Amino acid sequence: MAKAIMLQGTGSDVGKTVLVAGLCRAARNRGLKVRPFKPQNMSNNAAVADIPGDNNHGGGEIGRAQWLQAIACGIAPSVHMNPVLLKPQTDVGAQVIVQGKVLGEARARDYQALKGRLMDAVLDSWGKVGVGADLVIVEGAGSPAEINLRSRDIANMGFATRADVPVVLVGDIDRGGVIASVAGTHLILPEEDRRMIVGYLINKFRGDVSLFDDGLKAIEKFTGWRCFGVVPWLKAAARLPSEDSVVLERLASGEARALKVAVPVLGRIANFDDLDPLKAEPQVEVVFVPPGKKLPADAGLVVIPGSKSTIGDLLKFRENGWDRDLAAHRKRGGHVVGICGGFQMLGRTVRDPDAIEGSVTEAEGLGLLDIETVMEPEKTVRNVSARSVPFDLPLEGYEIHLGRTTGPDTVRPSAIINGIEDGAISADGKVIGTYMHGLFGADAFRGKFLESLGIKGGGIDYRAEVERALDEVAAELENHLDCDAIFALAR
Repeated sequence: MAKAIMLQGTGSDVGKTVLVAGLCRAARNRGLKVRPFKPQNMSNNAAVADIPGDNNHGGGEIGRAQWLQAIACGIAPSVHMNPVLLKPQTDVGAQVIVQGKVLGEARARDYQALKGRLMDAVLDSWGKVGVGADLVIVEGAGSPAEINLRSRDIANMGFATRADVPVVLVGDIDRGGVIASVAGTHLILPEEDRRMIVGYLINKFRGDVSLFDDGLKAIEKFTGWRCFGVVPWLKAAARLPSEDSVVLERLASGEARALKVAVPVLGRIANFDDLDPLKAEPQVEVVFVPPGKKLPADAGLVVIPGSKSTIGDLLKFRENGWDRDLAAHRKRGGHVVGICGGFQMLGRTVRDPDAIEGSVTEAEGLGLLDIETVMEPEKTVRNVSARSVPFDLPLEGYEIHLGRTTGPDTVRPSAIINGIEDGAISADGKVIGTYMHGLFGADAFRGKFLESLGIKGGGIDYRAEVERALDEVAAELENHLDCDAIFALAR
């Protein structure tokens, strides 16, 4: 078995995903064969990964974080890198994905009871992910300080103690209270868990790090743990795909540019990193519009992103008044792109006869495409190579969706995927729908698409930008952390 080290946080959103990705790239740069692993993830930003040994299946779902971390390692993602993925559908329930495949739906309380069974899958994947590797870097979820959940934990100390993986604790100084959060974690952890922690690091520091010297001494006094370093605010992280929708609460509009792209923030928004390549374009301003705010009247393009709960988000879309904003946008001659769930919303109706997504089984669509969608139990999960119909250019991306869409506007498909027509385009060409995630990542297509909107685009190799950002993060970690010590403590 490969050696392993685990990063756990004093809380959610402390930056573990980027740190693991950076350490993976740093280890790879040292010539190590490294793999990422996250026992349990909760996110509606999913990626399609290989299911080893299953040649007849299109692929399985993992969190986008482990997809990014696999890129940092220079390897193809596998479902064993994230054996348990929870995709929230309601405030109290989620779809449960195990080793890439849908296990079923579970309410929060039911899921806690299910965790014992899921540990077997986690340990099975753990035994497979490190085969042929020198090092596995593990990412925790939430915080080990949630001791009320400890008895059935599979994501933090429950996993670390079972797999005997040493832990580095990550504290986030940007949110404040980092001394209390690190010392408090030490205080409340049971001894069995506390002894798994080999030290800590401080993340997201801004300014003169010497000003925190007394803080480090205080933490050492309370905990006795060694500090592996203080990581500055990583500017390059902004150029990496974001996994957790919590980041959307902090996204602000940038400077005004030639094209404003408005993106309504759906309650169950999914795979919103589809917008990242557009954000990277110097002439494009991407504005994520939260509930309670109107879609900006000066937007030239509205993108309705994916959703884990299409009917539920469609109802909220109307409740928020975005349907009226969208109709006014179209009347002004504005363009619209709907991706996956967003594509389904653009039609006349969405029906869910088997109540797959919830108790509401039918909703009126936004009526911008002459199509209708019927939800079906079988889920499409696959990576795809495709071709844009309007621009005759190659596309690469993936599909993760339920439902079958038909109607007159599908005679104008937006893409050809594996020889099959996908999506729909309105008669005037200004409304486009597709089931394909990742289409804006195709540089040539993105450039031509923006050109059709009167904007100079393209010239950016988006994937190369992600690679450069990973290299920059790795270099910062090498400069500010004792990576030698962290890797040496892996066992």
